[in-house]
Amino acid sequence: MESKSGFMKDTQILSAFQELLPSQDSRPADAGPAVTRRLVFDACQTGVVLRAVLFVEVCAGVAVAFVSHDIVDWVVRVALVTGGALPATLAWLLIACLSKKVIARLAPPMQYLVAVLLGAAAGVYGCAMLSWSGLLASPPWVASASSGALWSFMLVAALVLRSKGEMPARTSARLAELQSRIRPHFLFNTLNSAIALVRAEPAKAESLLEDLSDLFREALNDSGEPVRLGEEIRLARRYLAIEEVRFGERLRVQWALDPEADGAQLPPLLLQPLVENAVRHGVEPSSAGADVRISTQRRGSMVVIKVTNTVPNGQGVQGQGLALQNVRERLALLHDVQGQFRSGFKDGFYQVRMEVPL
Repeated sequence: MESKSGFMKDTQILSAFQELLPSQDSRPADAGPAVTRRLVFDACQTGVVLRAVLFVEVCAGVAVAFVSHDIVDWVVRVALVTGGALPATLAWLLIACLSKKVIARLAPPMQYLVAVLLGAAAGVYGCAMLSWSGLLASPPWVASASSGALWSFMLVAALVLRSKGEMPARTSARLAELQSRIRPHFLFNTLNSAIALVRAEPAKAESLLEDLSDLFREALNDSGEPVRLGEEIRLARRYLAIEEVRFGERLRVQWALDPEADGAQLPPLLLQPLVENAVRHGVEPSSAGADVRISTQRRGSMVVIKVTNTVPNGQGVQGQGLALQNVRERLALLHDVQGQFRSGFKDGFYQVRMEVPL
């Protein structure tokens, strides 16, 4: 009878857990497909600005080479063209960045058209600057407008191709992320912890299942949209609350959080795999447990995020690094050159350090 009663209680726990997970059929049947507009190019990123300036300078250098007599003449002509092309490029980037919200409301073909028209206007602006400075006796207005439109189209096309190139990488990263983050043994261990608690402390068992359901609900969210750092911290707390039931006093968590850093944008579920790594490689192998420290700090326009854990005997065990590579790639996809990622052992600690723009 006792065995049957225990089986019934275990079944109730599993049923409760299934109810907590989001239903795949929760969307109304008559709901139509959601139509959203997306910016096909974003000129507000540092990486885009650097690539645009380099692209224009390379094009100018190649074009000028066809009419130059020698290297000195080429340098003089490149400097002349740069005097008009560089301000025009920066003006294009500035206008495109300031009006990104308005451009995002347009259909993709209209966004291309706006970018080309802005390029033509920027070309005329650059030509006007050279003309007003007296460097051009006969300003080539039509050629400047055409060159600006062509360069603008090529730049936007390159940004769109780069954005499309991110999609397969993001999908692969998503799959690898799910495999490395939500491992089967983690689910089984958590359910076993809940079953062990349900007889003695049913309230704690219910809280543990709620924490677990939140993690899985987030894992099943396939939107891929960036989230705030504050949300990542909340999910990391839920995960550590689950692990504290398993490890008890062996898991010692320290938080050093800066509220001003909570607005930073991250790929979804970027922090939780790092915290899980700290538990897996720091707490699990050690009978004495380990210290895990999560800190955030705003430094001007950047936010520094650190996940640190002590390692057994002061020497870490090198893993396959799949989770770290996953995080590094997704961070680069979202923030390009502005996102920084470093990890390594130092003085008996393993630390992952990230920098993201606020």
